[in-house]
Amino acid sequence: MSVPILDLSEQHKQLMPQLREAFVDVIESGRLVLGHYVERFERELAQSLGVKHAVGVSSGTDGLALAFMALNLGPGDEVIVSPFSYLHTAEAITRVGATPVFCDINPRTFNLDPEALEGAITPRTQAIVAVHLYGLPCPMRRINELAERHGLKVVEDADMAIGASYHGAPAGSLGDLGVISFYPTKSLAAAGDAGAVVTDDDAVAERLRNLRVHGLKPGYIVDEVGGAFRMDPLQAAFLSVKLPLLPELVDKRRGLAKRYKKLLESMPVTTPDSAEDIRHAYNLYTLRVRGGGREPLRHHLDAKEIGNRVYYPRPLHLQPVYAHLGYEKGSLPAAERAADEVLSIPMYSDMSLEQQDEVVGAVRDYFMGD
Repeated sequence: MSVPILDLSEQHKQLMPQLREAFVDVIESGRLVLGHYVERFERELAQSLGVKHAVGVSSGTDGLALAFMALNLGPGDEVIVSPFSYLHTAEAITRVGATPVFCDINPRTFNLDPEALEGAITPRTQAIVAVHLYGLPCPMRRINELAERHGLKVVEDADMAIGASYHGAPAGSLGDLGVISFYPTKSLAAAGDAGAVVTDDDAVAERLRNLRVHGLKPGYIVDEVGGAFRMDPLQAAFLSVKLPLLPELVDKRRGLAKRYKKLLESMPVTTPDSAEDIRHAYNLYTLRVRGGGREPLRHHLDAKEIGNRVYYPRPLHLQPVYAHLGYEKGSLPAAERAADEVLSIPMYSDMSLEQQDEVVGAVRDYFMGD
């Protein structure tokens, strides 16, 4: 039995009547840019996260850039970020003219290491980006305490972490701004690109809303450059159907993660974990395969038609685009080792136990022989 790394077909099949109705409603309304459907989803999302404002945007990547623009970050400013993240995190910093400063990760969680964080702060530092990688929230108390002590802003890259929580507070609500992606690989998946920026700051929220429509203010006044960063109302209507199901979808992922952990405990891989007061959303289920065994295991899973991906094979500080920053191989060892050892295996809310058994069986076959 082949098992894809992600499959939304069953979820969409079950929701098709509601999704079809939502799409028809938007099209028949004639309002195909912003409007009621986006505003409704923004209210629903803000309420679910316990924040005052949610601003629907075109993608999580654009949401990060907008967050940095709303905080007035630009040339001469430094923003501390994990090197073990997708390209968009550092890319958004670069897009506004600021400089990413890469800080090593905790090898157990793959998130920013608070012990290394303070050493990365300079007089030019203006913000910290807390990337909740794979759906596991960063140690936000320590990050926020450090930021407050140094007068820094905290932006959560919660692209993978909707449905996660830290000491009872939803991911995305823990910093000055939170950025969420609804890309189809995420736990709350749109039908294409979509994202949101959330905040409790009234002035920042108003500025985000202006910036997403070219910087336009009432009266056709523009006093700063923005862009076309709006959320599509079709995506908003699609997400409004799914949002009430998010706790159930994440609970299913967490149940599968618990079962994976038990079934894989006898094998020479490290499985993800989190503290009791941290709710991991398991957007991805990522193993750590030490001793050079990752690539042979990948090839074995490919042969068995078991979906797998490496998130991410090259840390950001070693990407050619950031060579001018002067980082050398070995400068951020925890991130570099993670890039050599991580492997994500199938994880989605509608994965059956039979499919999960097939995945575990393929991993077991590799380590213990067919």
